[in-house]
Amino acid sequence: MAAKEPHNESLWSKYYGPNLGYIQEKYEQFVKDPASVEHNYRDLFTISGPPPLTAEEQQDPQPVVSGNTEWLKKAVRASKLIANIRIHGHLGANIDPLERKPNTMAKWLNPETYELTRDDLVALPASLIWENAPADVLTGWDAYHRMLQIYTQTIAYEFGHVNAEQELRWLNSQAESPSSPSPLNSAERKELLKRLVQVEQFETFLHKTFVGQKRFSLEGNDALVPMLDEIVRAAAHDGAEHILMGMAHRGRLNVLAHILGKPYDIIFSEFHHSPNKELFPSEGSMGINYGWTGDVKYHLGADRAVREGETVRTRLTLANNPSHLEFVNPVVEGFTRAAQEDRSTPGMPILDTNKAMAVLMHGDAAFPGEGIVAETLNIGKLNGYQNGGTIHIIVNNRIGFTTESEDSRSTHYASDLAKGYEIPIVHVNADDPEACVAAVRLASSYRNLFKKDIVIDLIGYRRHGHNEMDDPETTQPIVYGKVRTHPTVYNIYAERLIQDKVTTLDEVKKVYAEAESLLQEAYDSMKEGKHKKGESKSAVPLQTGDSSSRATAVPLDTLREINRQLLTVPDGFQVYPKLQRILQRRKDSLNEGEKVDWALAESLAFATILHDGTPIRLSGQDSQRGTFAHRHLVLHDSESGKRFSPLHQLTDSKASFAVYNSPLSEASVLGYEYGYNVFAPETMVLWEAQYGDFANAAQVIFDQFIAAGRAKWTQRSNLVVLLPHGYEGQGPEHSSGRLERYLQLSAEENWTVANLTTAAQYFHLLRRQAALCGQGDARPLVIMTPKSLIRNPRSTSNGTELAAGHFLPVFPESSLGQNPGKVKRLVVCSGKVGVDLQTELESGRDQDWSWLHILRLEQLYPFPKSELLAYLETFTSLEEIVWVQEEPKNMGAWSYAEPRLRAIAPANTGVQYIGRPERSSPASGYADVHAYEQRRIVSEALKLNTQVQAAVPST
Repeated sequence: MAAKEPHNESLWSKYYGPNLGYIQEKYEQFVKDPASVEHNYRDLFTISGPPPLTAEEQQDPQPVVSGNTEWLKKAVRASKLIANIRIHGHLGANIDPLERKPNTMAKWLNPETYELTRDDLVALPASLIWENAPADVLTGWDAYHRMLQIYTQTIAYEFGHVNAEQELRWLNSQAESPSSPSPLNSAERKELLKRLVQVEQFETFLHKTFVGQKRFSLEGNDALVPMLDEIVRAAAHDGAEHILMGMAHRGRLNVLAHILGKPYDIIFSEFHHSPNKELFPSEGSMGINYGWTGDVKYHLGADRAVREGETVRTRLTLANNPSHLEFVNPVVEGFTRAAQEDRSTPGMPILDTNKAMAVLMHGDAAFPGEGIVAETLNIGKLNGYQNGGTIHIIVNNRIGFTTESEDSRSTHYASDLAKGYEIPIVHVNADDPEACVAAVRLASSYRNLFKKDIVIDLIGYRRHGHNEMDDPETTQPIVYGKVRTHPTVYNIYAERLIQDKVTTLDEVKKVYAEAESLLQEAYDSMKEGKHKKGESKSAVPLQTGDSSSRATAVPLDTLREINRQLLTVPDGFQVYPKLQRILQRRKDSLNEGEKVDWALAESLAFATILHDGTPIRLSGQDSQRGTFAHRHLVLHDSESGKRFSPLHQLTDSKASFAVYNSPLSEASVLGYEYGYNVFAPETMVLWEAQYGDFANAAQVIFDQFIAAGRAKWTQRSNLVVLLPHGYEGQGPEHSSGRLERYLQLSAEENWTVANLTTAAQYFHLLRRQAALCGQGDARPLVIMTPKSLIRNPRSTSNGTELAAGHFLPVFPESSLGQNPGKVKRLVVCSGKVGVDLQTELESGRDQDWSWLHILRLEQLYPFPKSELLAYLETFTSLEEIVWVQEEPKNMGAWSYAEPRLRAIAPANTGVQYIGRPERSSPASGYADVHAYEQRRIVSEALKLNTQVQAAVPST
């Protein structure tokens, strides 16, 4: 061995313990063959000589012998063993009650893999291989067994993917600390057993009383209810005012009964009045129609106040959810953010994440299977959407309907998706309720401390089929052979407490009898008609109201002062010069002879709404600037990059304003905004699609929540949806906002659908909608907003149009209709095509247009029948009504408008269609084909003499 030289201690200070043994090993390799070690080690040894002596060598300063080096190698390998137990212990853990796969310990949890024997581990001090080892852990062998005990029992941990060092250290310390979480005392264990009895008895009673009716029972994952109990206790203790929960239908009735406090007799009554299962075999039913359709019992939500004396400490809310299992996730996240924000002062809303907490329960097949889960996890840490972390519980029965796990996901665990978002994961065996409570306590502490998401993978089983009418043994005979003989968690835990002398068999029987008696009493009360009617959340008929008469005009002087403030920036703030020139053009827009464009009309509407005390929240892809570079509600200093919103400095503002650029997601963001609005109905919430076509990706949210939530659940919303729409030759994906879909969903005055063409119309409609916020007749608003029309002079308005008047559902072409008695053709249209017609009229002003009138339907639903009839009464010579649209015949508003126009058409007046023929794709991808078709539509509508080619031009 080379002679030792004086050591540079600073170079060696980072090498200690096993690392020093490793570096000693590298040095011996270097002495034998310098080329055999990495160049960084060669440089280190060449400059600094050999590593320093270990503590043992300093006490006995003898040359390093082969035996001592071997000992160091074993220390390094033992350290790897301990580290791998920490990282991979879950693979050998006892976390599946049915042991569906052999529980073979992973190779990296076995000392033999590291060429270590029991004697080797006994000879090693525990402190050398386990930092902060407990005081009673003395040797490596003790450390090995203690780590196995921690990481491979009925609770297992996956933290290795968490990159934040502080969080990782905390998580490991919580798992490895003997006092964390604190064990349950005898009283808590008895209460836990009582809860398990209630959960099981509830399911058993339903099963035998309502034979064959669906309930999607919780059996096999009964521990979910006491876990939620623990979450509620912890959150209330930490000061949460709201706990917002979302879940699919599996176990929902049990959660409604025992967590939300829905009375047993109300639940029984919903079973008692269910439709005949043979006539209505699906999950849904129509119910009794009193103007609302209602929903099945296992889709309904509920609210409950947790009281401390006479004071409400915490309010629990379980969101309504359809059978699109995971789509409630962003809705609940929106609930939570709304509950956390103070919107009563100007500027940005003030966020306090301690005020509310979200809890989401997922299915094990749905968690990796439905993309909305990943979308929702992604927004969890974003500025406009983060709400201090969500506790996720995967109610894992290892099967989806009849599909095995290996057929439903490409990952080892259902929870693996969360790893990509660095979310800690705790796996727990549903047959060990104390471990389940421990998992919840860890999760609650983590969320409270770090304000981030955490996942609990509750692994159990499903005692029955997908629903109680299924026979699961036809598809899973082996699993259900085990289920038949497997004891329930209540029996397992009762036996455990009896063995531990915490309770007695007689006490267990008494608890069981009491639970059964309560259920029977509730059922008898329901049959005798003593239960309180109307407690079901869906059992409130809807009321419709007229919102068309709202005053929306704003004095011109007020608008001018607001405009001045909107164009004022803080001293020293450098607006991008090109943008500054654009903004300054707005300076005189409200003067006589000038025009207000679309973007300014929107800004003035927002400002006046804030002046009235209504908070505003707007989000969407690129919504701060606007997809079409028109909005500019957030300015960026061209030198420092600092941000400033003119709507935050208004002197008379009485409420908050927030605008966020959303991630490239539609379903999660729209669901989030819907949830925010439902929870904070006094707020004007707007979501804008980058292009209207992109709303396709959020169709479930439209179908199941926005359009139908009012009818199914009496869930009111005044959400505004902005969908840029218009045919301008940009191809199939940038033309159509799919107007037809929203019209097809229109019924029972569930919302308003509009297709606007002027800035003043937009101004008044926004203000009309804001006046509905928090009102009983609130309903959503879907607007087909323009793209090219944003800068089209024909869509601008005089300031006086904002200062007077109101929104017009039917907008007439001002250059026509001077002599209504001569009108023979009435063109009815909607949106941009009306402006195309106006443009053509202006190019032919010398022509006699007395035979023609054009009406734009700015509001399509509710259909403006009375306004149209008022015009039709004046057209005494009318021969035909022509519906003109730019969309294909099977799209757009034609199918919706045709029967309504025919119903009001005067006698002997035909109703015809002019537009594109039926198509499978919304628009042409060729600009010249688009131009040809637009020209043909306009020409036919106005009966122009222009010769239109009979064939589409070659492309």
